Amino acid sequence: MEIKEITNKNTWEGFFLNVKEKTFLNSWNWGEFQKKQGESIWRLGVYDQKLAEAFLVIKVKAKRGTFLFVPHGTTSKHLKDVIIYLKELAKKKEASFIRISPLIGDKKVYHSFGFRDAPIHIHPELTWELDISISLDELLANMRKTTRYLLKKGEKNQEIEIVRSNNIADLKVFAKIYQETAKRHHFVPFSLDYLQKQFSSFNPDNQITIYLGKYKGKIISAAVMIFWQGTGFYHHGASLSHNSNKIPISYLLQWEAIKEAQRRGCLKYNFWGIAPNDNKKHPWAGLTLFKKGFGGQRVDYLKTMDLPLSPKYYFTYFIEKIRKAQRRL
Repeated sequence: MEIKEITNKNTWEGFFLNVKEKTFLNSWNWGEFQKKQGESIWRLGVYDQKLAEAFLVIKVKAKRGTFLFVPHGTTSKHLKDVIIYLKELAKKKEASFIRISPLIGDKKVYHSFGFRDAPIHIHPELTWELDISISLDELLANMRKTTRYLLKKGEKNQEIEIVRSNNIADLKVFAKIYQETAKRHHFVPFSLDYLQKQFSSFNPDNQITIYLGKYKGKIISAAVMIFWQGTGFYHHGASLSHNSNKIPISYLLQWEAIKEAQRRGCLKYNFWGIAPNDNKKHPWAGLTLFKKGFGGQRVDYLKTMDLPLSPKYYFTYFIEKIRKAQRRL
């Protein structure tokens, strides 16, 4: 058994073609985006006669501390050897802890190696996923009655227009609405620079699209979708406050994205994060209700876990606990 870096894009992407549980965080281009952000990354492969596992490692340098982060990897099958490797890497890079957000695996196995539940998660641990391998008529039939009604209402409205764009300049339009959405729902938005670097990482492979929803020529709803290896992901969304049920443009925008995912051969549509419960006071409550209306099922990922390597970790731990409480998550 050997762990070594994977430097060939085709090798990396080819391996994940045969992996059932995956997200765009496992893509080659997510690593390219991290590099544009100025982060150090390692694309590692576990070779057991052949390539048996692949995972991305990101060195995160934040005010609260430096750590190694493994998004949506790894499985627990080779965990012992992976931990030994990551500990050595963390020591060389002066990281105070290792953070892993696995999609699947046995939580008890991670705990047995010294991992503890992380105080916060970086990416969603709970998502809403829709099977889009069926016909459009079947998808409509499986929707909540209200969602189906609003979709049909939107399709009949001649003053609504949904525009697809692969022009990075349109991110400025998205970002403006996104900033207003963040103020309204009290969350910290990503910067325009962040969005542009992400877009430019996925766009060369035609894996990202901007959707703009217009009403009477004015853009009042927008989204950024990622399409990767058989799944469409609703990654970023934004809308103006007056986008109500009277103007069901966000519903129509999602429907157009779902249809585009089907045209690309996708079998699943991932709405990304949802609230963990039915608490109407949760910051994501309204968005969760919106996403569930399209039909689908809840998908739980394994909880994010930390492996402390230094007393400095506990400073990060308490800072993140406070942030979680402030954001009411």
